[in-house]
Amino acid sequence: MTLDAIVNNETFAQFRKLSVQRTESVLGTLLPPAHILPARLHDAMRYSTLGGGKRIRPLLVYATGACLGVPLEHLDRPAAALEMIHAYSLVHDDLPAMDNDDLRRGQPTCHRAYDEATAILVGDALQAQAFQVLAEPGWGVTAEWQVQMLATLAQASGSRGMVGGQAIDLAAVGHELALPALEQMHLHKTGMLIRCAIQLALCAAGIGEKESKGAALLRYADRVGLAFQVQDDILDEIGDLQQTGKARQGADRSRNKPSFVTLLGLVEAQNYARRLLDEALEALEALQSWQTEADHLRALARLIVERNK
Repeated sequence: MTLDAIVNNETFAQFRKLSVQRTESVLGTLLPPAHILPARLHDAMRYSTLGGGKRIRPLLVYATGACLGVPLEHLDRPAAALEMIHAYSLVHDDLPAMDNDDLRRGQPTCHRAYDEATAILVGDALQAQAFQVLAEPGWGVTAEWQVQMLATLAQASGSRGMVGGQAIDLAAVGHELALPALEQMHLHKTGMLIRCAIQLALCAAGIGEKESKGAALLRYADRVGLAFQVQDDILDEIGDLQQTGKARQGADRSRNKPSFVTLLGLVEAQNYARRLLDEALEALEALQSWQTEADHLRALARLIVERNK
């Protein structure tokens, strides 16, 4: 059964499984082969990107595209490019100068499996590869919307997006943040790439962000982005290490980093994640003419809050 056949007719579990498989396949095709020089760098890029991960951001691209009736082949490159940016951010986040993590998804982090210099270069190369993937012609999206995709991804991943959020995060170590400041940090660090998934699908559909559909989907994205981070903070505190693939619990607390759990307490953080889920689902209620088409987005929002890894 193909992904096309189940977009509107089968369960989210099937949609998720086939979307992840499609993402793996597309990434495997678009990443440089490991045997091409520089072989060690290319091998490390594939090690850091393939064979694991929740693929939440590509799932959001595909689920939003399913709502909007976008052909799958018009979503493949945006989904892959976004996941490459995410993979690069994780490789750099794990470095000794950042979070200094030894495990990612239960496997040695890139700088442990290879070396620190290679990990830095892997992040640099994945970032460049993401923009190349979007810039190449001939995959069904007009040049005008390709340019918009490139600008959107650049803003989401740069100093006014993910990297800016990382900078705020580093500066916040050892400090207490009020809830609005913590939300703002994570709307950048985590939320911008999740928002970008929706934005890229809107571009593939030729729909502007200020149109009613676009505005409703972006409200959903912002709530989902925060909920994702709240649940990450909860799992950092109480998650099963076998499930999360991390080396230790309470890593944020041990680094004296502000989190939703340290600010709100565990129970209230869990309640907050639920409120964010409700707000995300309410945003989709504005899409009255395609309630069924938005079912995958609803299920994905629930997955983000209820996941255990």
